[in-house]
Amino acid sequence: MLDIVITNRRLCKGDFLYTIEKALIRKPYALILREKDLPPDKYIALSREVNALCEAHNVLFIPHSHPVPGTPRLHVPFHLASEETARKYSLSVSVHSLEEARAAQALGASLLIAGHVFPTRSKPGLPPRGLDFLREICANVSIPVFAIGGVTGQNAQSCMDAGAAGICRMSYWMEH
Repeated sequence: MLDIVITNRRLCKGDFLYTIEKALIRKPYALILREKDLPPDKYIALSREVNALCEAHNVLFIPHSHPVPGTPRLHVPFHLASEETARKYSLSVSVHSLEEARAAQALGASLLIAGHVFPTRSKPGLPPRGLDFLREICANVSIPVFAIGGVTGQNAQSCMDAGAAGICRMSYWMEH
């Protein structure tokens, strides 16, 4: 099962880079550096350190929202996706509906992250979209779809059964 690490240094119980390295040792498919609160200069500086760790462990590094010089990949929320960005980068896009998934694919996205599938602490009070939502997106696009939101060891297989290419987890990687 392909697993994407989504970072959030605020969830780390210890050193952020050490937490990332512990995750990378387990060979996830990719790591998305999702430190949205950092200004671009600090994000770029951190991304250099994280990218070096990813390269050392042979794990794909994907910046989130901030293009990083020399990095051919980028992840963006749907509202920031564009054909121009998809021409410049191997683009992954967060989507929350079938319409967004189809539009992101049409723009040239190479990967989708669809959620949130299950209840999650990061979206308190917001109902999950569920496995039918994930199944519908997977059945209607031709690019890989990764499930996000409340994905655990107990429910990950149900995401795969719904057609997902893999899963994304934040708390699991950042809190352990």
